[in-house]
Amino acid sequence: MTLNLSSRWTPTHAEFAEFARISGDDNPIHLDDGIYAIGGFPRPVAHGTLIYARLWAMLREERPMARPELHMLVFPNPCYAGEEVRLEVTQEEEGAPVFLRAIRAIDDSELLIGELEVQ
Repeated sequence: MTLNLSSRWTPTHAEFAEFARISGDDNPIHLDDGIYAIGGFPRPVAHGTLIYARLWAMLREERPMARPELHMLVFPNPCYAGEEVRLEVTQEEEGAPVFLRAIRAIDDSELLIGELEVQ
């Protein structure tokens, strides 16, 4: 069975704060209005694992029993609150790797590129 899932998501500062609370990742580039600028970012940056969690949720909605065996994730560009993101989960055939992509809608910048092996 192939997968070709897509969704749109506009992350919020509130999601960044809630994810930081739940995950314990309170790196100030995700939350602090003064610190992210020191890192060269114009706004707070989404947690990479928050983006991954959105994609994983899409996969689990379609395949509730999916279990990850191997994750390979790259975060080539930052994801900011308030900017729409296209989320894609694809798989060519059962047993093949699952590919994940998060793309900034306004300029097509890739925010997450991933490959999963799932059972």
